Amino acid sequence: MNPMRQDDILDRIADLKRTGTPFAVATVVRTVRATAAKAGAKAVILPDGTVQAGWIGGGCARGAVIRAAREALADGAPRLISVQPEAALAEGGLAPGDTRDGIRFARNMCPSQGTMDIFIEAVMPAPDCVICGTSPVAVALAELAPRLGFTVTACAPADEQPAFAAPDRRIEGYALEVAPAGQRFVVVATQGKGDEAALRAALSVPSAYVAFVGSRAKTEALRAKLTASGVPDAAFAGLNAPAGLDLGAITPEEIALSILAQMTAIRRSGQRDTGQA
Repeated sequence: MNPMRQDDILDRIADLKRTGTPFAVATVVRTVRATAAKAGAKAVILPDGTVQAGWIGGGCARGAVIRAAREALADGAPRLISVQPEAALAEGGLAPGDTRDGIRFARNMCPSQGTMDIFIEAVMPAPDCVICGTSPVAVALAELAPRLGFTVTACAPADEQPAFAAPDRRIEGYALEVAPAGQRFVVVATQGKGDEAALRAALSVPSAYVAFVGSRAKTEALRAKLTASGVPDAAFAGLNAPAGLDLGAITPEEIALSILAQMTAIRRSGQRDTGQA
């Protein structure tokens, strides 16, 4: 870990966010006695454990920090670790690897015998709301999704693209395989104009969420057509149709809201606190 100026680390963080690269930021929040890094020191860590920038000390903390960073990037939850000398751990009735009150403890093997508390936070690319079609529901969804932290990819024929004001990216037609491969949420809101082609494309790419804006009867009719043409029946297992939570929605904006509520529930499903001890 090479020391860098704070501005350089922040520039590196900005570069990674611009390119949509997931990373973790480890920040020393407290030190006791002599330690290689002091409070405020930071390191930027990639999913493979590479320390991209910064400094939080040498081998005394490196292994524990990288391990916690990779775990944070896997589940999106922050971590707080305390690297302490063995005597301090024993005095507190702790062993390396123990977790107490949300703090994971690790052993400091360095001669300095100091303590460092390090906060680790994952920074993930914004999930992408891929919208197929230019129906009123599609347009309303494109307007609302950024407010909930989604980027927007507009998928529609070239002559229909002007219906979208300012998506983050545009795909002419329904070539969804070129959409970002991150956490992808696909909504088919063609509503009678290109339904079959759009739904076929939506079911062909791995996504966190796929939804079809339409009735159950319409979905079943499309399902019969698509399976007859070779789409595996299993591809429909995760399809949300009708799209969205049942809020009694009527207007395009209300339907878009119900879809975003369902997308948010799925996006946050791994970060919920059950409230149980």
